[in-house]
Amino acid sequence: MRTEKRILSAQRLRRVPSRFSWVDHRLVREGRLRGLTHEAQALYLFLVTVSDAEGLSYYSDTKAAEALGMSVSALASARRELLAADLIAYRYPLYQVLSLDPQQPRAPADERPARARAAAQAISLGEVLGQMIRAPESGTGGEQ
Repeated sequence: MRTEKRILSAQRLRRVPSRFSWVDHRLVREGRLRGLTHEAQALYLFLVTVSDAEGLSYYSDTKAAEALGMSVSALASARRELLAADLIAYRYPLYQVLSLDPQQPRAPADERPARARAAAQAISLGEVLGQMIRAPESGTGGEQ
């Protein structure tokens, strides 16, 4: 049975923002988020959102961790996972969200662990966003 698509809320129809930002569907379709912790997924979504048209962001670790409600050490661990998954490049103080196109050999990044946390369970970006929105209300996460 095929579900027919229809607009559910015409007043809230999503529009492409004037600023540059998008999430590539291949992240899900190709399983690129599988095996990443929730923190790494949240950091990736944050970087995609705040990066410019070339994928570059100068957000400091302190500001990014504060925005995500996590400690700076948790952010550093999430960054290592994203580097290992070849989703970002990092050279202090600059992040670059990388293309999901076929991977080209590149120079080693400042941080590159032997492997990401293989036991981590992936969740959808929608669930990550939901957790980020609920976190301040529940008093969880974040540095004091």
